[in-house]
Amino acid sequence: MKCPFCSHTETQVVETRLSEDSTSIRRRRQCAACEKRFTTYERAELLMPAVVKKDGRRVEYEVGKLRSSLNLALRKRPVKTVDVDTAIARIEENLFTQGSREVPSTLIGEWVMGELRKLDKVAYIRYASVYRSFDRIEDFKSLVDEVR
Repeated sequence: MKCPFCSHTETQVVETRLSEDSTSIRRRRQCAACEKRFTTYERAELLMPAVVKKDGRRVEYEVGKLRSSLNLALRKRPVKTVDVDTAIARIEENLFTQGSREVPSTLIGEWVMGELRKLDKVAYIRYASVYRSFDRIEDFKSLVDEVR
């Protein structure tokens, strides 16, 4: 492992621990040259399925798109970042357990709505109104009544 401070290639593992969520291994390393310490994480690399858009295009899954979508719905709402991270982890777990190489974007959208409904009702309504393309006030009213 190359030292991020001096670029020396010889580093020694000083301490190894399982991360809090048990999905990665945290290692403290020390450079043999400059003796500075730094942390690395080791986690399994899993292939995510392709996302099939409504128009039939296939795109790579990007966690950044998922996170920005959730954050947009949750903008100015009192939801902790750790709760958003947990929701993303559950959605990604759903993607893995599907066991298929392609997942329709509509299914991911439904999972996002489910997570938002648990996190914050206002964010859920914001997301659902855009996702389901509401164009009438009655659509909003029925969704709000459903949430109540």
